[in-house]
Amino acid sequence: MPSAELIELWRGELQEGVHRGHAVIHDGTDIVGAWGDPAAIIYPRSSCKMVQALPLLESGAADAAGLGLEQLALACASHNGAALHVGKVGHWLDGMGLGEGDLRCGCHRPWDKAEAKRLSCSDHAPSQLHNNCSGKHAGFLTWTRHAKAGPEYVEIDHPLQKAIRQATAEVSGEEIAGVGIDGCSAPNFAGSITGLARTMAAFANPADDARGRGMARLVDAMRAHPDLVAGEGRACTELMRATGGRVAVKTGAEAVYVAIVPERKLGVAVKIEDGGTRASEAAITALLVHLGVLDAAHPVVGRLLNDPMKNWRGIEVGGLRLAPGFTV
Repeated sequence: MPSAELIELWRGELQEGVHRGHAVIHDGTDIVGAWGDPAAIIYPRSSCKMVQALPLLESGAADAAGLGLEQLALACASHNGAALHVGKVGHWLDGMGLGEGDLRCGCHRPWDKAEAKRLSCSDHAPSQLHNNCSGKHAGFLTWTRHAKAGPEYVEIDHPLQKAIRQATAEVSGEEIAGVGIDGCSAPNFAGSITGLARTMAAFANPADDARGRGMARLVDAMRAHPDLVAGEGRACTELMRATGGRVAVKTGAEAVYVAIVPERKLGVAVKIEDGGTRASEAAITALLVHLGVLDAAHPVVGRLLNDPMKNWRGIEVGGLRLAPGFTV
């Protein structure tokens, strides 16, 4: 089944471009809404960080380390590398007697403008703490220390990655379709867009067992600390704030987006084929409005979906539109 047209770009009276992709809404048992190919195989990228954090909760490592909601939110984060994020991850590592050098995520320039400016003006290089995945990796190190496992926790045969692979297969309800290496060097396990939506539905309606309680804690942490999950100006943070904590929202590289909707017991997954972030943000926004958990009149809906596109002189020249047949 081919992908579907989801988001259009119009300039004047001409459709200038279109973003195709796949989207699924799942209730944990059945698909309740789908566009494109529900069987399409994708890499979830960072949208699956909640699953990667499950062994941290299930093993007892989080409780043994005394982790609170802030650390759990950072374990699920793709943060901006702002001073807030860097400081909290650094403090987390310090509390375990570890440091930046124990991370295996690599360095990149922070996405936070103030922190990037500070580094430039001080002539300091970014550290691994600035990596958007440093919180996830601090969680990995917490599990590794608790399990007394080796330090190379991103290796595919490391006990942690075996545990994450098993959790991914069990929660998604399907076999792993492929393995890739993510930007932060951790393995990323491929599956169907339906499997990803089913996974998010499990987080939205967790069972009353050790895994379900871990899922609930991670979702609570994300909804309580949207500023730690992404950061100022980011769609994940803005959408969670706009819904008043009714949903947990998470992006992944190459235009993947997921949403966990506890009050509806639904999971949502979106993948834009061309990797266009603007389209994935618009699509997840449209789906949250469609599900009734985001007010269509909220300013974030305008920014991500409805506001007109303006040129450098402030002249309105076009904008995004939902493709015919996508949501309402």
